[in-house]
Amino acid sequence: MQITARFARICLSSGRHFTQARRLLTWLTFAAAVSLCPQLCLAQETIALVGSGSSVPAPLYSKWAEQYNKRSPKIQMRYLPLGTSESIKQISHGNGDFAAGEMPLTAKERSEGSLIELPAILIAIVPIYNLPGTPGELRFSGALLADIFLGRVKTWNSPAIAKLNPHLSLPELPIKVIYRPAGKGSNYVFTDFLSKTSAQFREEIGTTPSPKWPVGSPAERSADMAEMVRSESGSIGYVEVQYAIKMNIPYGSVLNSAGHFVKASERTLTAACRAVEAPGWSKFSASLTNAPGAESFPITSFSWLYLRTAVPDSRRVPALADLLNWIFTGGQQIAVQEGYSELPPPLVAKVRAKIDSLK
Repeated sequence: MQITARFARICLSSGRHFTQARRLLTWLTFAAAVSLCPQLCLAQETIALVGSGSSVPAPLYSKWAEQYNKRSPKIQMRYLPLGTSESIKQISHGNGDFAAGEMPLTAKERSEGSLIELPAILIAIVPIYNLPGTPGELRFSGALLADIFLGRVKTWNSPAIAKLNPHLSLPELPIKVIYRPAGKGSNYVFTDFLSKTSAQFREEIGTTPSPKWPVGSPAERSADMAEMVRSESGSIGYVEVQYAIKMNIPYGSVLNSAGHFVKASERTLTAACRAVEAPGWSKFSASLTNAPGAESFPITSFSWLYLRTAVPDSRRVPALADLLNWIFTGGQQIAVQEGYSELPPPLVAKVRAKIDSLK
């Protein structure tokens, strides 16, 4: 383990195989954290709850860990961003205590891994862009975004973009597409929306965490995509809205199913959730993209927690229950403080009832 980790660090420092080495080092860190849990429990009477997941909510999970770990030295939480698909694999194979991501589980994953998903927060995937001269806030439709990411719209002053943005002076500049590689939750949410709004996109790519993008350059993590778009003139990408806000990157409004151009905000994410979940508030795995309603932001999604329905080590059950109860009480308040959108109270009540039934 130490030799392999040292090799990964060498690769990182030399610049060779940067992405592969970083993935390896992150996975090794996760594996080491998981393997240390029994020793920590026995030697220090401390339960170390280890989770992996998407980089989309990674800043929030880092904040959650910082605040939760202050409560008691007896229960500590760690979160490592391995990506949604990889993290589902890890939790289904018994590695770690929880996982997180933006993709609903398949029936096979639920049955074979004895997994469930619980909505943790609301997130928004927004189109970010870098245009010289700050032309103003851009408007996008699902059809336009689909054509851009299919490589059919190639310049920023194309008629398709100008039609939605007649109030702006658009530059004659090639569009540089930035996308996420395979296995990412943001891919799933973005392609889910594009598949609902573009028949051609649905036919050629479909809803998937691993789309075969026909154009563009990859960005491994959400932060990488934000940085690439911020630094490359003419570029476009898609990230969770908090990355755009905190890195001061322009992001556009998106045409919703009611015919309104809407920007991502706590109000518009809650509107999308309410439109799908009310009045039952029990569709824990529901898609929130392209939700009905005049105020609904159309690229809204849950970020889910993935949990095993049976925990092999009974000593860890009370610790995990404590963490989950905190996430859906104080953790929701911290999410709001960090700029994220908390779950509506009726949904939180249903989620907490589900957690109680798992104990």
